[in-house]
Amino acid sequence: MLIRLFAAFILIPFVELVLLLRMADATSWLTTLTIVVVTGIIGSVLARREGLAAIARFRGALAQGRMPGREIQDGMMIAFAAALLLTPGLITDALGFTLLTPLGRQIVGGYLRRRYAGKFQVHTSGFGAKNGYESERSFDASAAPDHPPRGDRYTVDSPNYGPKQSQPN
Repeated sequence: MLIRLFAAFILIPFVELVLLLRMADATSWLTTLTIVVVTGIIGSVLARREGLAAIARFRGALAQGRMPGREIQDGMMIAFAAALLLTPGLITDALGFTLLTPLGRQIVGGYLRRRYAGKFQVHTSGFGAKNGYESERSFDASAAPDHPPRGDRYTVDSPNYGPKQSQPN
């Protein structure tokens, strides 16, 4: 894990810097700066468009009553692509633009699903008549007692704070 973090935060920016410097030597600083700024602008516009489309697909899946797993995955990849495109560099821009295309998300998403299949568990619960937390019978308020049920009583200042212990006879 430490090696992956090293690669992500040290090695990749170093390689990006070397590539940008080589590109600036081959062309000019102005051309390199223009490319970095233009890819950031185009990337943010595309990420916004794809992000709004992903939100629409997410809402459509919820409206159909199905779990929006792929839509969530697409949204996360689009957000990651936007972050990559706002980071100056050629490698991050290439990966970011790849993740913004539906084909790129399909390929990367398929890899991620195969890699992490069965590694996560999702538990859902709720309250309602069909999940075991309450019965389907109706409740008649007029049949309820006039006084609340008597539970354990505590006096906070007393030395005997806490539930009363039954003494053995």
